[in-house]
Amino acid sequence: MWRQLSVAATEAQAESLSDRFFALGAQSVSFQDEGDQPLFEPKPGETPVWRNTRVIALFEADIDLSRVRSALLDGFDAENLSDWREEEIQDRAWERAWLDHFHPMQFGRRLWIVPTGFEMPRQADAVCVNLDPGLAFGTGTHPTTALCLQWLDGQALWGKTLVDFGCGSGILTVAALLLGAEKAVATDIDPQALIATADNARKNSVAARVDCCLPPQMPVIQADLLLANILANPLIELAGQLAGYVRPGGALVLSGILREQADAVGRAYEPYFVMDEPVFLEDWVRLSGVRRSG
Repeated sequence: MWRQLSVAATEAQAESLSDRFFALGAQSVSFQDEGDQPLFEPKPGETPVWRNTRVIALFEADIDLSRVRSALLDGFDAENLSDWREEEIQDRAWERAWLDHFHPMQFGRRLWIVPTGFEMPRQADAVCVNLDPGLAFGTGTHPTTALCLQWLDGQALWGKTLVDFGCGSGILTVAALLLGAEKAVATDIDPQALIATADNARKNSVAARVDCCLPPQMPVIQADLLLANILANPLIELAGQLAGYVRPGGALVLSGILREQADAVGRAYEPYFVMDEPVFLEDWVRLSGVRRSG
C-alpha cells in the first residue's frame, strides 16, 4: 500500500513543489497536465512543464499526509495551489501492468508483435517480435509505431543495414532484423532505451547484429535504411545529420509527425531525398523517401 498526495499548481511552482515533497519523504514525484496543453518532445536536458500542472507525490503507507501538507505550506506561497487530493494506491507489478491492455498484433501480412507471455500466432510464415518494452517507449499500439511496422512488412530487407534513430524499446530494430536486415545501429538520447533495445534484441536472438549507442557515439555509417520515429521539431532540426547516415539510393522512414506538421518536415528533407506521398493513420503521418545521388 502507498499513499499519494497531489495538488494543482502553476508552471513556476511545480519544480519547487517537487523539491519540497522529496524533502518531506516522498518516494517519487511526477507531473501531470492539469489542463489540455500539448507538450512535444524536449531537447536533451530540457524538462518542460505545463502551465497548469498537477504535482503528484507518492509516500509510504505509514505517512501522515495532513502533516506533510502542513509542512509543505509552511513558508511556501500557496496562493495558486488548489484541488488537493489524497489517495491510497495498492501495490502491484507495475513493470508488467501494460500487459493488461496489450495482446499480439499484426502489421501488414506477416509481421506480428507478441508481448512476453503470449502464444505465437498460428501462421506459417509469421515473423514474430517477442517484446517487453520495460521502461522505454514502443509497443506497436501507437499509430506512429504502427505506421513504421506496416512499412517494414512490405519491404525487401534481406542483407540491408539500418539506423534506428530514437530506438525506444527497439521494436523497429528487432522487427527489421527478423525481416531479413543484416545489421542495425540503434541510438537514443535515453540510456534506458538502449537497455530495453539490447534486452529485446537478446530475447529475439538478434543481439549480435545490433550496435546500441548514444547519438554522440554514432559510428561513421551510410546505411541502406534509416528509421526515425521521434517528433516533428527534432526531425526538422536533424534533417542534414540524418540524411548523412543514408547512402545514395537508400531509404528514409520518418514518423512521430502530426498531420499539420507533415509539410514542414517534408520540406526539410526534400533537398536530400525524393519524398513519397505521405501515409496517414488517425492524426499521425508517415513520411518516406529515397536518398538523392547528388
